[in-house]
Amino acid sequence: MDRYLKRIVESRIERKMKSSGAVLIAGPKFCGKTTTAMQFAKSVKKLSTESSINLARIEPRAALDGEKPRLIDEWQSVPQIWDEVRNYVDENSGFGQFILTGNSTPEDKTRIHHSGAGRIVPIKMRPMSLFESLESNGLVSIKELFLDPEKKFFCENEEHSLRKTAFQLCRGGWPQSLVKDEEVALDITSNYYEGLFNFENSDNDKFRNKNPEILRMILRSYARNISTEAPVSTIIQDIIQSNNRASFDAKTYEEYMDALRDLYIIEDISAWNPNIRSKAAVRSTSTRHFVDTSIACAALHVSPDDLMNDVNSFGLFFEDMVVRDLSIYSASLKGEIRHYRDSNGLECDAIIHLPNGAWAAVEIKLGGERLIEEGVKNLFKLKSLATHEPAFMMIVTASGPAYRRPDGVYVVPLNCLRD
Repeated sequence: MDRYLKRIVESRIERKMKSSGAVLIAGPKFCGKTTTAMQFAKSVKKLSTESSINLARIEPRAALDGEKPRLIDEWQSVPQIWDEVRNYVDENSGFGQFILTGNSTPEDKTRIHHSGAGRIVPIKMRPMSLFESLESNGLVSIKELFLDPEKKFFCENEEHSLRKTAFQLCRGGWPQSLVKDEEVALDITSNYYEGLFNFENSDNDKFRNKNPEILRMILRSYARNISTEAPVSTIIQDIIQSNNRASFDAKTYEEYMDALRDLYIIEDISAWNPNIRSKAAVRSTSTRHFVDTSIACAALHVSPDDLMNDVNSFGLFFEDMVVRDLSIYSASLKGEIRHYRDSNGLECDAIIHLPNGAWAAVEIKLGGERLIEEGVKNLFKLKSLATHEPAFMMIVTASGPAYRRPDGVYVVPLNCLRD
């Protein structure tokens, strides 16, 4: 993909650069951080070679020399740069002077002596949503629904198929995988996955000392429990049974999970705990998710045809994909994605919660009248328990038409959504 596609996160970067001395753009490898950061930078320092890293370690302050805004790519290779940027901003007043990008935490967190609060503002960047990859027509805006919950629309959406959703899910939202040839696109994503855990030359002990096969083993188990609230004990037991191991230590599991989080591969969503008119206990277990569903597919060698032949698995993988896009869209509103489940078994796949307390309830279904009706029933149950009503309720589907039902619930295919 040669031409640059605009990213939703750009508006947040632009806003933060007007109110802070430096911005940190963090996220998974391959998601386009550097390319997006370069849209704002007037000079660039890349710490991607051994010589550039060694020079920066000898004289980290020199990496800051250049026209501002100055992009320092892969800053975590030289953690001292964090303090240098903080000090520079203290000594030279002005907003938007530096942009730092990185796909993992630094090799030695203890070298970051100051949080950078008020000087270095973090922004998380994810892979592309369907709207950003130009695969959503953007008919339905999350922001507009919060402003006008009575909005009406209709779209047949006849050109989009369930098979196309399966392909988009396996390919993922990686900018470099957006090529016309589907087989090549899937190969690009597969190559990305295979290169995730090449840590032989890493300066970070957290990664260099990890066994790549154990990381893949954990991801396979995580993928088998995708979009569920599977407890750690269940995942560990799955690791033991699936890999013919006598045991797998819980401490080792947490150490490896910590590394996966630092690489921005795993992204669980927390439980929503509102004021509810019910005696049911609200469950607090997080739901297991990936920063991009294609990683889960690659871990299990799942193809679009595999998903088409296993509707139950397809539904869980699709839920993960929707959470990815909703996370991207809601971030532009400073919102967060949560999930709800109580002791009576009532669930809601995704809650979009805004800082002002406004919220929306979303059920995620592949499609079909039976599943949609099931989702609508859950939404109204949750609405009846909440102390204040949701701004809107929505069923997100994998295909089919987009419309507003007579009862006010929106039915919207993922490829019709935007921020």
